[in-house]
Amino acid sequence: MKIGILREGKQPRDKRVPFTPAQCVALQRDFHIEVLVQPSEWRSFSDDEYRAAGVTLAEDISACDVLMGIKEVPVADLIPGKQYLFFSHTIKEQPHNKKLMLALIEKRIQMIDYECLTDPEFNRIIGFGYYAGIVGAYNGIRGYGLRYGFFDLKPAWQCHDMQELKEELRKVRLPNIQLIITGNGRVANGAIALLGFLGMRRVTPYEFTHYSFREAVYTQLHSNNYNEPLDGSQWNTQQFYSHPEAFRSTFGKYSPHCDLLIHCSYWNPKAPRLFEKAAMRSPDFRISVIADVTCDIDGSIPSTMRPSTIAEPFYGYNPETEQLTEKAFGNEVITVMAVDNLPCELPRDASDNFGKELIEKVIPALLGNDTDGLIDRASICKNGSLMPRFEYLKSYAS
Repeated sequence: MKIGILREGKQPRDKRVPFTPAQCVALQRDFHIEVLVQPSEWRSFSDDEYRAAGVTLAEDISACDVLMGIKEVPVADLIPGKQYLFFSHTIKEQPHNKKLMLALIEKRIQMIDYECLTDPEFNRIIGFGYYAGIVGAYNGIRGYGLRYGFFDLKPAWQCHDMQELKEELRKVRLPNIQLIITGNGRVANGAIALLGFLGMRRVTPYEFTHYSFREAVYTQLHSNNYNEPLDGSQWNTQQFYSHPEAFRSTFGKYSPHCDLLIHCSYWNPKAPRLFEKAAMRSPDFRISVIADVTCDIDGSIPSTMRPSTIAEPFYGYNPETEQLTEKAFGNEVITVMAVDNLPCELPRDASDNFGKELIEKVIPALLGNDTDGLIDRASICKNGSLMPRFEYLKSYAS
């Protein structure tokens, strides 16, 4: 098998890669896979790093069996009849990628979407969520420091790697503030790891709302901590995921005690928001900085009305006018961080983690050891037709 590593063509350029130079060497040594890498001026790993590792660089990768990138491949660059792996952003019928979906079918490409790589119970097995959580929490801490003048951290994207980011965290001196992390998946685990680098103490949700602290602390909230059934019945997790519209938010019991919210929880549009705009005007609403790692626009956090950018990660939300302002810091606004491509701020480490998961969980299946149907389950289209799992895209793909 030959694998080609694509040069990212979508604007703005993504610096992440499916495999680092060392991982390309491992693929060739351990799996006898030939790897070709398209030259690129903007990758986080330079062409020289690949060359130094003994990896072949080639502009023409049409002889490869499998072509792998990160973001959507421009339609003009697609090679007919190949297996492609990248994030296609088509499974929600995204209008801006309709032409891509049509081209994938027309060119008889097998589109294996990273987002669709799941176990038989349809739980995702790879992703960049962990580093989204790390960078999102870092940005939240950085925003709090800037808002109150406690410290001024270097932006994460200016750090060479995770080690340099950890060195930056030595500047952090927090007062006895209280933080909340929502969620219990990869994203939340990344945020928790970041607070672990700071040595921050974790407390239970009950302690968070009933005790006073002399140091900065955080708590982790799961769905059952801030939602309850409308009919007053006992909590049922399966019922919440099946019928979230039958629940209401109880997050209001935490907002008088929280200074910084790091939101990492998946949100179903049928589920209640964490809080409404009216609640943000209450004198009891203490949260002054929100790091919305999920970045659901007009979603579970009502102040997330647009994404922010890596270059300008913060904006302000005025709860009185319910309007956004470019003034991100000030008593009259709540500071919001809503960057929607957070792993790109630590592309080397995020790529290394992603490549390890690909090698462990996906490469054997690509080579034919696919006993549970992983590749077909993740294939949106193949041989000019939608795969059965994705036939709901029929009108979108016509």
